[in-house]
Amino acid sequence: MKIVRIETFPLFHRLEKPYGDANGFKRYRTCYLIRIITESGIDGWGECVDWLPALHVGFTKRIIPFLLGKQAGSRLSLVRTIQKWHQRAASAVSMALTEIAAKAADCSVCELWGGRYREEIPVYASFQSYSDSPQWISRSVSNVEAQLKKGFEQIKVKIGGTSFKEDVRHINALQHTAGSSITMILDANQSYDAAAAFKWERYFSEWTNIGWLEEPLPFDQPQDYAMLRSRLSVPVAGGENMKGPAQYVPLLSQRCLDIIQPDVMHVNGIDEFRDCLQLARYFGVRASAHAYDGSLSRLYALFAQACLPPWSKMKNDHIEPIEWDVMENPFTDLVSLQPSKGMVHIPKGKGIGTEINMEIVNRYKWDGSAY
Repeated sequence: MKIVRIETFPLFHRLEKPYGDANGFKRYRTCYLIRIITESGIDGWGECVDWLPALHVGFTKRIIPFLLGKQAGSRLSLVRTIQKWHQRAASAVSMALTEIAAKAADCSVCELWGGRYREEIPVYASFQSYSDSPQWISRSVSNVEAQLKKGFEQIKVKIGGTSFKEDVRHINALQHTAGSSITMILDANQSYDAAAAFKWERYFSEWTNIGWLEEPLPFDQPQDYAMLRSRLSVPVAGGENMKGPAQYVPLLSQRCLDIIQPDVMHVNGIDEFRDCLQLARYFGVRASAHAYDGSLSRLYALFAQACLPPWSKMKNDHIEPIEWDVMENPFTDLVSLQPSKGMVHIPKGKGIGTEINMEIVNRYKWDGSAY
């Protein structure tokens, strides 16, 4: 299966209103799709996110010339070379070559990986809670209410981007709106030190619906993570920027996390992403993929979760949920899956089992201008 053509699709959308987290406001969303085509006509799609000018130059000047003429079945060695140049680009290539392998074998991605344990996966609605409005709390509450009406039973909201007192006011308002039957995840984006993060414990002891506390501290403080995990009454999660299982090993060995959160687009390819999930099972901790930046990478996270052994024997709580971006972002619809009552059914067709929405691709193609 010789690679004969590679197409690129840099996509850009400027937001109507900025939204954000503790790292600041987002004013646009981007996506970079690639399509690898073999001499037999079998194709596969990949996705990554980074600064579009750098990605486009990297693909057109180096990665595409390197891949042309290579065998699509040599995924591991090709991805290993590309990750030395650009890790996120390597992840996109990994996805595309995985789909080609599945189509060549006349099966789905899940079947290529040995088959699925389950037909559907739970997802949680992921919010960027902060806005530049003085009434940001009421706006956040309205956004959450709208998604709860669509059937979501788990949500993730942001903390750590404003004063502790104001964050508490925000979460109390959401608790009043959502009720204790809705699982709530709090994501601090590494904003705190250990003392500030521990202040939340007084509220965790009252709120019975907290799913986990996500990335409360920078990861250069593993001893504080271990201490915090031992003292909090809710699970501690994190690791969305880890590049592979080797970076998780010291964190898991020191018992820093209850839940690891690898991201398909942040690790060194889909194979290492799956290695991260399996590593969690070996250490007896949970794995809930971070999947905020792209719909195709989220689909691969869903495939991997479908093929992952259960973490528990508890009925209706044996597999961890996957993140589902519900903010303004047209690229979330590049893949035509939609949750129903907080669950997503896994496609069964060949390859990824669905088509890329070319209408969205054509509408939002980046024109090369500065942003």
